[in-house]
Amino acid sequence: MTLQHPPAPDVIVVGAGLAGLACALDLCRSGRRVALLEASDAVGGRMRTDRRNGFLLDRGFQVFNTSYPQVKRRLDLPGLRLRPFTPGFVARTATGSVRVMDPTRRPAAGAELLLRRSVPPRDLVALTVLTARDALLPARLPKRRPDRSTADELAAAGLSDGVTAELLRPFLSGVFLEDRLETSARFFRLVWRSMVRGTLCLPAAGIGAVPAQLAEGLPAGVLRLETPVTGLTAEGVLLADGRELPASAVVVATDAAAASRLLPGLATPAGRTVTTYYHAAPGTPLAEPTLVVDSTGLVLNTCVLSEVARTYAPRGSALVSTSVLGGDGPGRADDVLRRLAELYDTDTSGWQQIAAYTVEGALPAMPPPWPLSRTTRFAPGRHVCGDHRATGSVQGALASGTRAAREVLAERPAR
Repeated sequence: MTLQHPPAPDVIVVGAGLAGLACALDLCRSGRRVALLEASDAVGGRMRTDRRNGFLLDRGFQVFNTSYPQVKRRLDLPGLRLRPFTPGFVARTATGSVRVMDPTRRPAAGAELLLRRSVPPRDLVALTVLTARDALLPARLPKRRPDRSTADELAAAGLSDGVTAELLRPFLSGVFLEDRLETSARFFRLVWRSMVRGTLCLPAAGIGAVPAQLAEGLPAGVLRLETPVTGLTAEGVLLADGRELPASAVVVATDAAAASRLLPGLATPAGRTVTTYYHAAPGTPLAEPTLVVDSTGLVLNTCVLSEVARTYAPRGSALVSTSVLGGDGPGRADDVLRRLAELYDTDTSGWQQIAAYTVEGALPAMPPPWPLSRTTRFAPGRHVCGDHRATGSVQGALASGTRAAREVLAERPAR
């Protein structure tokens, strides 16, 4: 039997992204009356999928990692019908293509790099040691070490400037959405560990299937879509239609920019902006589900999504996703299309651009020293959660929402 909550909530959660969904779910399971308020017409926040002319268009290139603890705890992975990427990437450099695979999973790939002289032996050993260490050692160890930039971490691990510049920097720039590798090494080590231990994949129905599955676990009446909040009051929240909704506790689970507006004085990190272009091609330019990264930096990465999941494109078409740092300026789409012709060694004149998504604040900037987790309590009865309060990842968002629920319950025990 589905629970029916009365209209007067104990706790209001503002924002139905991953953090808000996790927080609301945990509060409901603890017996609290919850109102989850979402300004848009669906859950997911930045994790949304649009359907257009038979194509599935995620709002920005995204991947789903099966190794995250919160993912394992909260989601029915078989129900998402996950489709995997190749465990590695192809880097297009000035001298040609280099296929980089996880040496702990495919030792033959390391031998191939040596035979082709794509990577010096010392770098291959350093990369293998770094990867094996992150795969085998406890996750708590990076949290205890002094923090520094990812660039400094790679240098300390014994990787040469050339290999970092041509192979690792292009790949990690797409992970961090910055091209100087100034992101916290603590975060890098956790991300690298998750990639080695898990599988990068996409749901057959698009990345939006992840928050949609979480929302299915909410009791009836908790989620209220198209209910924007314009401010917090002494009693609860002020809705856009002028009504006040009271509650003893409010959790702001929006992005960093919206959180700072709702909670004046809240310190938030800068955001990273990315633009993703979607092109329909008459045939696949790369017949494998592999990420291609660009060592020139003109684009971050590109991938034939219909090779990852056939459901992303209608029959007879291929869907190519390409991401760049920053916004969509004049002429940039043409530059991207020309670069795609070089990256895929094919004629792109017949490709059709279907969409371009610019996502401001797609990830929080995470310079060292970066705390991997922090309290969600802002003031008595006021909490804030989201990836900007933890790490810029699915794990970070879910973990922050989990912590918010725990701290709300600790502050206001059940009566």
